[in-house]
Amino acid sequence: MFNTKYDVIVVGAGHAGGEAAAAAANMGSSTLLVTMSLQNIAQMSCNPAMGGIAKGQIIKEIDAIGGYSGIVTDYSAIQYKMLNKSKGPAVWSPRAQSDRMMFSLKWRELLEQTPNLDFYQDSVVGLLVDNNSVCGVVTQLGLKIQSKTVVLTNGTFLNGLIHVGEKNFGGGRVGEKASFGITENLTSLGFKSGRMKTGTPPRVDGRSLNYNKMEEQPGDVNPGKFSFLPSTPTLTRQRSCFITYTNSNTHNLLKEGFDRSPMFNGRIKSVGPRYCPSIEDKINRFAERERHQIFVEPEGWNTVEVYVNGFSTSLPEDIQYKALRSVPGFEEVKFFRPGYAIEYDYFPPTQLKYSLETKLVDNLFFAGQINGTTGYEEAASQGLMAGINAHLKINSKEPFVLKRDQAYIGVLIDDLITKGTDEPYRMFTSRAEFRMLLRQDNADLRLTELSNKIGLASADRLSLVNIKKIKTKGFIDFLTKLSVSPEEINPILENKSSAVVAQSLKLRKIYSRPNITSSDILSLDKVSSYVYENSITKDVIEQVEIQIKYSGYIDKEKTNAEKLQNLENIIIPLNFNYQKLKSLSSEAKSKLEEIKPKTLSQASRISGVSPSDISSILIFMGR
Repeated sequence: MFNTKYDVIVVGAGHAGGEAAAAAANMGSSTLLVTMSLQNIAQMSCNPAMGGIAKGQIIKEIDAIGGYSGIVTDYSAIQYKMLNKSKGPAVWSPRAQSDRMMFSLKWRELLEQTPNLDFYQDSVVGLLVDNNSVCGVVTQLGLKIQSKTVVLTNGTFLNGLIHVGEKNFGGGRVGEKASFGITENLTSLGFKSGRMKTGTPPRVDGRSLNYNKMEEQPGDVNPGKFSFLPSTPTLTRQRSCFITYTNSNTHNLLKEGFDRSPMFNGRIKSVGPRYCPSIEDKINRFAERERHQIFVEPEGWNTVEVYVNGFSTSLPEDIQYKALRSVPGFEEVKFFRPGYAIEYDYFPPTQLKYSLETKLVDNLFFAGQINGTTGYEEAASQGLMAGINAHLKINSKEPFVLKRDQAYIGVLIDDLITKGTDEPYRMFTSRAEFRMLLRQDNADLRLTELSNKIGLASADRLSLVNIKKIKTKGFIDFLTKLSVSPEEINPILENKSSAVVAQSLKLRKIYSRPNITSSDILSLDKVSSYVYENSITKDVIEQVEIQIKYSGYIDKEKTNAEKLQNLENIIIPLNFNYQKLKSLSSEAKSKLEEIKPKTLSQASRISGVSPSDISSILIFMGR
């Protein structure tokens, strides 16, 4: 195998590496996945969960394109929840608790069943570069493996340094060694690197917890799933999570260790994730808060190990232990392992093209935390895109690039490439100016056909999408044409305290009322008969309801997306008063007034100015 010149070599087998290898191999490229440990493929290094706000949309998009993350999540889920259901569908976000061991096992199983994919356990210490183009890798054992492209997905392993209090030691994850050599190789080629920090909380023994003192958080009564494929399972039983809170005593105990905290004594010099701070950072930055939420999350079906979400820390282990025992339900807690922080190298993503190929070295791609992102979902989506584009590059085809109005993945990559990041980047719905178009329910309608055209999404997937489109349109047409009499509809309207009608009306008009639900519509005999006779599924019913109720918003965003394409270079007056725009964030106002961008396009690339800020300026200037 070492005499083979591979089409693609993927370095690292985390979430980004798994998706990259699967995508390239499934598209027909001979692919080698090199990892330091074949026993730790797709490890959930931090929380045992997939999805969440905006992240759930990303997993649905990965699945729609033909990636594996949604499939694996469905097979390993122990709880499913749709977040933000009290708000509009633009921000509904699925999240699943996973069985950590099942998740990794299923990933390995799927990868081993993928044609064109070889595996090798070794550490990559450098790249083979000839005439400014990558042509393979060098391993710690001295092997030189040739390839046409290389995808680096090194996670937190590049010169990784783990901190627990005043102690620190090399490592990419607890119990696993760091990776050395790649950073030095890349910087010698002209790349700029930086350091970032992330952290993880203690893992504890669930048998030592008193759940009676906590608030139970069960999963959805009718759980959904991530994959659009009908073959993946839906949960029939679930495990609950729990919530408890820190208190002033907890905070005082934590402060006792601040003088030994690597965050406060200067040992950690890099920047951590703003939106997932450590517990010591929380009580320091938000001193006025009397308590902080702690989410108690089981690690799987058949384990007592528990993840203490919200208590990420690098304080000394004795301080961690004392402070956690002051939290209700944790009075008798026993640790499996303490929390820790980890510093690692990353490469500012402005050094990449939209395909995730580097600008400096041809055929070299970066994906995941090497680009400054945080989170499994962000990493997986980049890996998928890098794997796709590595295959397309060696076949002399145009890169696969998603726009901001096509996918959260497009927003993510555009943000990284145009704005860069000096802190771990995390996706939020607020980063997407077209989030009404980028819903979790329509990821397949948006992306599967595009993926099928480049040779990744299967014909079966495309067939499912086409059936969904046809049935959705047919059902909408049926509701648009069907008239209902006052006698039929008024009992439903009265029950919902909605204005009754005096004459027959088209059912679509009634359905567009905000308090009329799909259950109300399906209670009508004519509708239930149509649904039964045409085998209308739950996802089609959901799609129809959203398209009918939010058609005005959807059409408006489509128009705005078209306008934004035409107005990218619009001139902003020099004396433009940003203080007038109440919808702008304070950070955006500050940065815009300081830099005074000449064009809207320039403004959009300023770090701290979000897409929604740009939309606000557009609307204001339009007036």
